[in-house]
Parts: sequence; C-alpha cells; structure tokens
Amino acid sequence: MDMFDDILTSYLEKTADVESTLLGHINRETYLKERAPHMLSGHYQGRLLALLSKLVSPKRILEVGTFTGYATLCLAEGLAPGGEIHTIDSNAELEDRVRGYFAQSGLDQAIHYHIGDAAAIIPNIDGPIDLAFIDADKKNNGRYYELIMEKSRTGSLILIDNVLWKGKVVNAEADTQTQQIATLNNQLANDERVDKLILPVRDGLFLLRKR
Repeated sequence: MDMFDDILTSYLEKTADVESTLLGHINRETYLKERAPHMLSGHYQGRLLALLSKLVSPKRILEVGTFTGYATLCLAEGLAPGGEIHTIDSNAELEDRVRGYFAQSGLDQAIHYHIGDAAAIIPNIDGPIDLAFIDADKKNNGRYYELIMEKSRTGSLILIDNVLWKGKVVNAEADTQTQQIATLNNQLANDERVDKLILPVRDGLFLLRKR
C-alpha cells in the first residue's frame, strides 16, 4: 500500500506545475536538517495552496505555522499587487534560515514574519483577512479559527491542515489529540457561518469559505 501511495504521489506531482528551484531547495534542506520534515507541505500540496491563492487573489494572507517557509512562499504566489502575507511561528531557532529563504524569493517585502504566540499575535494583525492557512499546534486550531473568523470578510477562504490525521479521526478509540481534531471537524461541519469541504489531500485539508 505504501509503495502504491508513493507511485500515486509521484504521478500527482508530475501532473502538477513544476516546483521552483527555491522551493525544491527548501524541501531538500528541510528533510536533511529537521527532525519532523513531514510537516512540510511539499510539492503537490504546495501547488494546491498556490492555485487556491491565485484564485482568491488575496490582499492579505494569514498563515499560522511557518515551519521552514515552504507553504508561505506558495501562498504568496497569489497575492494581489501590493498585498501582504503575515506568517506566525513559535520556533525562533528557524528564524534566520527562514528569513534567508524569504530574501531569496524576492517576496520578502510582502512577507511579515512573526515569532511568538499566534493567539496573542492574530488580534494585532490588521484585517480583513482574505485567505488564511492554519497548520500549527492542533489543540489550538479552534481558537485560531475563531480569531481569524473575526477578521475575515464575506468570501474569505480559511484552510486547516491535517484534519484527517492519518485516518485516525474515524477511530472510535482515538487518542486525545485525534479526538481534539475530530471534535473540531464536527464543529466546523455544523458551522453555518461557512461553506465547507474536506479535501483528502495528504493528511486532509479543510476548506472553509465565510458566508
């Protein structure tokens, strides 16, 4: 099954737009230097994020969970002229390397990189938010979602990653973290403020459009 998944992933990547040289470099360095490289969005999901961003053409993007900046740069591809992306992470150890990637991208003037507690930082970011991507500590996803909803306009798109949690969300005897993710999924499924759909891409991507 794993071999089939690898073959299918390779096929999906070949039928998507080519990964840029810089994104390929970030991908390789992340797998060489980080203990949890699977946290990287990667080629296929990165192209999905870029395409969704281009469809929205956002003036202001908010990302919770920068990691090594791969998804940040993918999302930034769709920014409207003069637009900006705010990305938040709690890991200060990666800051110098990630800022280096942003500088190489030529988009660093549009990227506002925040280090600290996302729940404290989000309220201080000007709205409206046109596109948001939540990919951070799962136990706080619901809090981030509500803070972002307050700053989002009608038609804004909110994306939440890892909502299938390797399929464990359908396990009746799930662990605490899985239960937290499943509980939020159920809450979002019943949230009448948004149109919603889970895409079974990688570990599951929840798409929510504010009504």
